[in-house]
Amino acid sequence: MSNYKSIHKYGRDEIIINKSRFIGTAIPVESEEQAIEFINEIRKEFKDANHNCYAYVIGENKNIQRYSDDGEPSGTAGMPILNVINQEGLVNTAVVVTRYFGGVLLGAGGLVRAYTKGGKIGLESAIIVERNLYYDVSFNLDYTLLGKMENELLKNNFIVKDKIYSEYVGFKLIVKEDETDKITNLVNEITSGKAEINVGQAAYYSIKNGRIIE
Repeated sequence: MSNYKSIHKYGRDEIIINKSRFIGTAIPVESEEQAIEFINEIRKEFKDANHNCYAYVIGENKNIQRYSDDGEPSGTAGMPILNVINQEGLVNTAVVVTRYFGGVLLGAGGLVRAYTKGGKIGLESAIIVERNLYYDVSFNLDYTLLGKMENELLKNNFIVKDKIYSEYVGFKLIVKEDETDKITNLVNEITSGKAEINVGQAAYYSIKNGRIIE
Protein backbone atom coordinates (compact mmCIF):
# COMPACT_ATOMS: atom_id res chain seq x y z
CA MET A 1 0.00 0.00 0.00
CA SER A 2 1.39 3.41 -0.94
CA ASN A 3 1.09 6.56 1.16
CA TYR A 4 -2.41 7.22 2.40
CA LYS A 5 -4.47 9.42 4.71
CA SER A 6 -5.91 7.96 7.89
CA ILE A 7 -6.09 8.56 11.64
CA HIS A 8 -3.22 8.19 14.07
CA LYS A 9 -4.76 6.54 17.12
CA TYR A 10 -7.90 5.65 19.05
CA GLY A 11 -9.92 8.79 19.71
CA ARG A 12 -13.17 9.74 21.43
CA ASP A 13 -15.19 12.89 22.05
CA GLU A 14 -18.82 13.66 22.77
CA ILE A 15 -21.41 16.35 22.29
CA ILE A 16 -24.92 17.09 23.56
CA ILE A 17 -27.46 18.05 20.87
CA ASN A 18 -31.02 18.84 21.97
CA LYS A 19 -30.56 16.74 25.12
CA SER A 20 -29.30 13.68 23.21
CA ARG A 21 -25.74 12.57 23.98
CA PHE A 22 -23.64 11.68 20.94
CA ILE A 23 -20.30 9.90 21.52
CA GLY A 24 -17.93 9.67 18.55
CA THR A 25 -15.25 6.97 18.75
CA ALA A 26 -12.70 6.37 15.98
CA ILE A 27 -9.86 3.94 15.46
CA PRO A 28 -7.35 3.06 12.70
CA VAL A 29 -7.87 -0.46 11.35
CA GLU A 30 -5.98 -2.69 8.92
CA SER A 31 -8.78 -5.12 8.05
CA GLU A 32 -12.54 -5.57 8.09
CA GLU A 33 -12.14 -8.08 10.90
CA GLN A 34 -10.51 -5.40 13.06
CA ALA A 35 -13.31 -2.96 12.24
CA ILE A 36 -16.02 -5.47 13.19
CA GLU A 37 -14.19 -6.33 16.43
CA PHE A 38 -13.98 -2.61 17.30
CA ILE A 39 -17.70 -2.10 16.59
CA ASN A 40 -18.63 -5.08 18.77
CA GLU A 41 -16.47 -3.72 21.61
CA ILE A 42 -18.28 -0.37 21.46
CA ARG A 43 -21.65 -2.13 21.44
CA LYS A 44 -20.65 -3.96 24.62
CA GLU A 45 -19.31 -0.80 26.24
CA PHE A 46 -22.47 1.16 25.44
CA LYS A 47 -24.98 -1.69 25.55
CA ASP A 48 -27.53 0.58 27.25
CA ALA A 49 -27.36 3.20 24.46
CA ASN A 50 -30.24 3.69 22.06
CA HIS A 51 -28.04 3.43 18.96
CA ASN A 52 -24.47 2.53 18.02
CA CYS A 53 -24.22 3.65 14.39
CA TYR A 54 -21.03 3.09 12.44
CA ALA A 55 -19.09 3.34 9.21
CA TYR A 56 -15.69 2.18 8.04
CA VAL A 57 -13.51 2.45 4.95
CA ILE A 58 -10.65 0.02 4.30
CA GLY A 59 -8.15 -0.45 1.48
CA GLU A 60 -6.00 1.75 -0.72
CA ASN A 61 -8.81 2.08 -3.26
CA LYS A 62 -11.53 2.29 -0.59
CA ASN A 63 -12.74 -1.07 -1.84
CA ILE A 64 -14.39 -1.93 1.50
CA GLN A 65 -17.02 0.54 2.72
CA ARG A 66 -19.72 -0.40 5.22
CA TYR A 67 -22.16 1.51 7.39
CA SER A 68 -25.18 0.97 9.66
CA ASP A 69 -27.99 3.18 10.94
CA ASP A 70 -28.59 0.76 13.84
CA GLY A 71 -32.28 1.52 14.13
CA GLU A 72 -32.20 5.22 13.23
CA PRO A 73 -34.27 6.23 10.15
CA SER A 74 -32.62 5.01 6.94
CA GLY A 75 -29.84 7.29 5.68
CA THR A 76 -29.72 9.52 8.78
CA ALA A 77 -26.78 8.01 10.69
CA GLY A 78 -24.45 5.49 9.04
CA MET A 79 -24.25 7.25 5.68
CA PRO A 80 -23.47 10.67 7.22
CA ILE A 81 -20.64 9.06 9.21
CA LEU A 82 -19.35 7.38 6.05
CA ASN A 83 -19.54 10.70 4.21
CA VAL A 84 -17.37 12.36 6.87
CA ILE A 85 -14.70 9.67 6.45
CA ASN A 86 -14.78 9.98 2.66
CA GLN A 87 -14.84 13.79 2.63
CA GLU A 88 -11.60 13.73 4.64
CA GLY A 89 -10.15 11.23 2.15
CA LEU A 90 -9.45 8.66 4.88
CA VAL A 91 -8.90 4.93 4.56
CA ASN A 92 -8.31 2.18 7.13
CA THR A 93 -10.61 4.08 9.45
CA ALA A 94 -13.62 2.98 11.52
CA VAL A 95 -16.01 5.26 13.42
CA VAL A 96 -18.89 4.51 15.77
CA VAL A 97 -21.27 7.25 16.91
CA THR A 98 -23.24 6.24 20.01
CA ARG A 99 -26.51 7.98 20.87
CA TYR A 100 -28.30 8.25 24.18
CA PHE A 101 -31.72 9.66 23.35
CA GLY A 102 -32.59 12.76 25.34
CA GLY A 103 -36.33 12.89 24.70
CA VAL A 104 -36.33 15.48 21.91
CA LEU A 105 -36.91 14.31 18.32
CA LEU A 106 -34.38 15.78 15.92
CA GLY A 107 -36.03 14.99 12.60
CA ALA A 108 -34.20 13.54 9.61
CA GLY A 109 -32.15 16.67 8.90
CA GLY A 110 -31.24 17.09 12.55
CA LEU A 111 -30.11 13.48 12.79
CA VAL A 112 -27.90 13.82 9.72
CA ARG A 113 -26.25 16.91 11.19
CA ALA A 114 -25.85 15.29 14.61
CA TYR A 115 -24.26 12.09 13.31
CA THR A 116 -22.05 14.11 10.97
CA LYS A 117 -20.83 16.13 13.96
CA GLY A 118 -20.40 12.97 16.04
CA GLY A 119 -18.25 11.43 13.32
CA LYS A 120 -16.15 14.59 12.96
CA ILE A 121 -15.35 14.96 16.65
CA GLY A 122 -14.35 11.29 16.84
CA LEU A 123 -11.97 11.68 13.89
CA GLU A 124 -10.51 14.93 15.21
CA SER A 125 -9.82 13.29 18.56
CA ALA A 126 -8.06 10.42 16.75
CA ILE A 127 -5.87 12.95 14.84
CA ILE A 128 -6.09 12.97 11.05
CA VAL A 129 -2.66 12.29 9.52
CA GLU A 130 -0.77 11.26 6.43
CA ARG A 131 0.50 7.69 6.73
CA ASN A 132 3.73 7.67 4.75
CA LEU A 133 6.15 4.84 4.04
CA TYR A 134 9.69 5.70 5.15
CA TYR A 135 12.97 3.81 5.28
CA ASP A 136 15.29 3.94 8.28
CA VAL A 137 18.63 5.42 7.19
CA SER A 138 21.63 5.74 9.51
CA PHE A 139 25.23 6.88 9.20
CA ASN A 140 28.08 8.24 11.31
CA LEU A 141 29.71 11.60 10.76
CA ASP A 142 32.83 13.37 11.94
CA TYR A 143 32.11 16.36 14.21
CA THR A 144 33.83 18.73 11.78
CA LEU A 145 31.09 18.03 9.23
CA LEU A 146 28.17 18.31 11.65
CA GLY A 147 27.13 21.89 10.84
CA LYS A 148 27.24 21.37 7.09
CA MET A 149 25.26 18.13 7.32
CA GLU A 150 22.58 19.68 9.52
CA ASN A 151 22.18 22.59 7.10
CA GLU A 152 21.86 20.28 4.08
CA LEU A 153 19.36 18.00 5.81
CA LEU A 154 17.26 21.00 6.81
CA LYS A 155 17.45 22.52 3.33
CA ASN A 156 16.33 19.25 1.75
CA ASN A 157 13.54 18.65 4.31
CA PHE A 158 14.91 15.32 5.53
CA ILE A 159 13.43 14.11 8.81
CA VAL A 160 16.03 13.46 11.52
CA LYS A 161 14.68 10.93 13.99
CA ASP A 162 17.65 10.95 16.36
CA LYS A 163 21.26 12.07 16.78
CA ILE A 164 23.72 10.16 18.94
CA TYR A 165 26.86 11.92 20.15
CA SER A 166 29.84 9.68 20.86
CA GLU A 167 33.19 9.36 19.08
CA TYR A 168 31.24 10.33 15.98
CA VAL A 169 27.81 11.89 15.46
CA GLY A 170 25.36 9.13 14.61
CA PHE A 171 22.42 10.26 12.48
CA LYS A 172 19.16 8.32 12.29
CA LEU A 173 16.76 9.49 9.61
CA ILE A 174 13.53 8.31 8.05
CA VAL A 175 13.53 8.79 4.30
CA LYS A 176 10.90 8.39 1.59
CA GLU A 177 11.49 5.52 -0.81
CA ASP A 178 12.08 7.83 -3.77
CA GLU A 179 14.67 9.84 -1.80
CA THR A 180 16.98 7.05 -0.60
CA ASP A 181 19.33 7.67 -3.50
CA LYS A 182 19.24 11.39 -2.79
CA ILE A 183 20.29 11.03 0.85
CA THR A 184 22.98 8.49 -0.10
CA ASN A 185 24.45 10.89 -2.66
CA LEU A 186 24.26 13.81 -0.23
CA VAL A 187 26.08 11.96 2.57
CA ASN A 188 28.73 10.66 0.15
CA GLU A 189 29.28 14.18 -1.18
CA ILE A 190 29.71 15.74 2.26
CA THR A 191 31.94 12.95 3.61
CA SER A 192 33.84 12.34 0.36
CA GLY A 193 32.45 8.82 0.34
CA LYS A 194 33.89 7.91 3.75
CA ALA A 195 30.58 7.33 5.60
CA GLU A 196 28.95 3.91 5.82
CA ILE A 197 25.26 4.38 5.05
CA ASN A 198 22.76 1.80 6.26
CA VAL A 199 19.28 1.64 4.70
CA GLY A 200 17.00 -0.43 6.91
CA GLN A 201 13.43 -1.66 6.83
CA ALA A 202 10.47 0.38 5.64
CA ALA A 203 7.63 1.30 7.98
CA TYR A 204 4.62 3.59 8.03
CA TYR A 205 4.82 6.78 10.08
CA SER A 206 2.12 9.29 10.97
CA ILE A 207 2.92 12.73 9.58
CA LYS A 208 1.07 15.92 10.48
CA ASN A 209 2.17 19.38 9.33
CA GLY A 210 5.45 17.90 8.10
CA ARG A 211 6.34 16.36 11.46
CA ILE A 212 6.28 12.80 12.78
CA ILE A 213 3.84 12.24 15.60
CA GLU A 214 4.30 9.30 17.94
